Amino acid sequence: MAGGITDTGELYSPYVGLVYMFNLIVGTGALTMPKAFATAGWLVSLVLLMFLGFMSYMTTTFVVEAMAAANAQLRWKRMEKRKEDDEDEDSSSGVSDSDVLLHDGYERAETRPILSVQRRGSPNIFEITERVEMGQMASMFFNKVGVNLFYFCIIIYLYGDLAIYAAAVPVSLMQVTCSATGNHSCSVGDGTKYNDTDKCWGPIRRIDAYRLYLAAFTLLLGPFTFFNVQKTKYLQIMTSLMRWIAFILMIILALIRISRGQAEGHPSMAQLSGIRNLFGVCVYSFMCQHSLPSLITPISKKKHVNKLVLLDYILILAFYSLLSFTAIYCFRNDTLMDMYTLNFTNCEIINVAFIRYFLGLFPVFTISTNFPIIAVTLRNNWKTLFHREGGTYPWVVDRIVFPAITLIPPVLVAFCTHDLESLVGITGAYAGNGIQYLIPAFLAYCSRKDTQLVFGSGTVNKHLSPFRHTFWIVFVLIWGFSCFVFVTANIVLSESKL
Repeated sequence: MAGGITDTGELYSPYVGLVYMFNLIVGTGALTMPKAFATAGWLVSLVLLMFLGFMSYMTTTFVVEAMAAANAQLRWKRMEKRKEDDEDEDSSSGVSDSDVLLHDGYERAETRPILSVQRRGSPNIFEITERVEMGQMASMFFNKVGVNLFYFCIIIYLYGDLAIYAAAVPVSLMQVTCSATGNHSCSVGDGTKYNDTDKCWGPIRRIDAYRLYLAAFTLLLGPFTFFNVQKTKYLQIMTSLMRWIAFILMIILALIRISRGQAEGHPSMAQLSGIRNLFGVCVYSFMCQHSLPSLITPISKKKHVNKLVLLDYILILAFYSLLSFTAIYCFRNDTLMDMYTLNFTNCEIINVAFIRYFLGLFPVFTISTNFPIIAVTLRNNWKTLFHREGGTYPWVVDRIVFPAITLIPPVLVAFCTHDLESLVGITGAYAGNGIQYLIPAFLAYCSRKDTQLVFGSGTVNKHLSPFRHTFWIVFVLIWGFSCFVFVTANIVLSESKL
């Protein structure tokens, strides 16, 4: 899945895990949050941000619980296989690993004494020691339809991710380079509104410059989709360092401008028309559920993992609030850019050219390192979705078709639109909604049901979510489906008014 942090064997302390999780969640979505805050109003935005942060924390605990249940079942099945091998080595020689690990049935659970399994497995049978990705958990706990829906959801989300990345880099390059030439020097963040048909350099229009940059971005980074690439530790450190320098600079510069009485923002309390995009941006900005297995598993001491996650969410909520409130009071609503970093390329905000260009081009550096990793992740999910037991893909399908269907759609979307706020909003509101709310709730429900079937109703998962009552699962499911209906209705109504 997207966002792999480390190999399972590389353990780290809970506090290092806290930092990794913070870095994982706070990404591109945070750069689009200030404008979403401004368009929805500060009070509505704050209330919705806090509520969605709470919902995201709840579903995170559901995923951790499902991870523990998956570890317990894999451990139990290995013990059952070992016992069968000891009893009858000849009869067990035909049992395949896939039958042992991923078979949905639990016939042996009904023929073996449950209490003996519990005595042998307790107290560590629910310990999270093996990284079980969400795709594998879906295969263990869902039926075939559920597994296919899971992969459909994750694939759509990754397509949205790639489209956002493919648009964000050319937009940043267009804004910085078009404004660095001619009469537009230093004017990106001064409130001047440009049309796509305005001139950039000579006869080249801004939209032409954007598409040229998109073509260059595709030609430079697209080929990585056809190979295997992974995020190295040093690359992660470099991108994280650049991210935090940029975020801290933006907050400090906005606070300095406000303290000098140069603030121009007068945000409204509520604008219901902006809720749709705000919802999608907030969901996208709290997204981490799909990467939790690679993040939680290497933590050395997991006794208080839910409290650790809660602390992370509180810190992230405070950070998002600080970033957004300083932005909406520092800049007028109509001057806030889709990519917040571009507001700081104006000479009146900061007269140090290096800082202006660093902030303006910050998305180019960080996103360019993530694009190939997300693309390879999406390609691998396509392969997993269509894979059949014992089958292999022809060379053309494996090396050409899958990379092509991974790369072409998001580039086409980015070619047609560079409205980052809408791209983030739609990705978060639809695919993000499924990954962050619906899938974790179904995982928690199905894993609890299967755990009771295998180990008996008296067995307690040591990583059971604090929201253990079935009410919370039902609440999350109702909320998730209601959001689908609300966002769709909002889009239809908005389009009908045009």
